[in-house]
Amino acid sequence: MQKEDLIKEAFIAMDNAYAPYSNYHVGAALLCKDGRIFHGANVENASFGGTNCAERSAVFAAYSEGYRKDTIEALAIVSDGNRVAAPCGICRQVLSELICGDTPIYLSNGKETVISSIDELLPFQFSEEDLDK
Repeated sequence: MQKEDLIKEAFIAMDNAYAPYSNYHVGAALLCKDGRIFHGANVENASFGGTNCAERSAVFAAYSEGYRKDTIEALAIVSDGNRVAAPCGICRQVLSELICGDTPIYLSNGKETVISSIDELLPFQFSEEDLDK
């Protein structure tokens, strides 16, 4: 699958975003090595801590089906914002544990696309190695 196709899948997922507070819609598409795609959309809540971001929704859906970091091929995250979509701090930490550090992450707003990875987005990650005393 081409990156453009995965980005299109993320825009399809964005149609399901529930963002009545921020009006900032985000979609994600997670491609697994077997070709399966998991979609995610941001879902807001009046208790802002209860909000879930699109990329976490997609990754959690994959993990709920038994997929793990070594089965993930790429992740696309898109938004309707003025800048390319980028994971928030919580998502960066979650992604640092649940996907491989060099997995391509495509960030787009439909006008421009940036290719990155969690290693680039979150250097000096806190990980299980930090907990191993």
